[in-house]
Amino acid sequence: MNEQEILAMYEDAGALLNGHFILSSGRHSSRYLQSALVLMDISNATALATELISKVNADDYDMVVSPAIGGLVIGQEVARLLGKPFIFTERKEGKMQLRRGFSIPEGAPVLVVEDVITTGGSVCECMAVVREHGGNPVRVLAVVDRAPDSEGRFDVPHETAISLSVETFAADDCPLCREGTPAIKPGSRGAA
Repeated sequence: MNEQEILAMYEDAGALLNGHFILSSGRHSSRYLQSALVLMDISNATALATELISKVNADDYDMVVSPAIGGLVIGQEVARLLGKPFIFTERKEGKMQLRRGFSIPEGAPVLVVEDVITTGGSVCECMAVVREHGGNPVRVLAVVDRAPDSEGRFDVPHETAISLSVETFAADDCPLCREGTPAIKPGSRGAA
């Protein structure tokens, strides 16, 4: 799939939104990609996961880990196509954790999968948890990179299906806030 086809998939699903949004990172934006609307169609999830796994060699990983909640569907589908176990990290009382009896074998090479990355905060938290539990995150895959010019977000290589430069603003320097446009928080850390 090329970027135009992926963007069309988001548009067809009504998942490319315009307005005033508070992102999971806390930054503000006038555009939002609601991957959940795209991924609710399993054929879309499979197509996007197929695109992502074309960038990796399955033999390089023992398991797939995603940060909840955005990475759950795409992470599960990537793991299914690679034939690897899938687990996820999740926040409890604001702290990313490994719960539900999940474990990671000592030294296991791990593929981290997310739906959309902007600052990469959730992915970094997920990788920290993987390391705390003995795993070795070696690559990050994401469907969309909202800030492709942001270098150094991760200490491992990362690949995405689509890069989409979307301007974001610090909460205290947001022109949409200054205009009085109401903001909504559609992401996984407090959806409106």
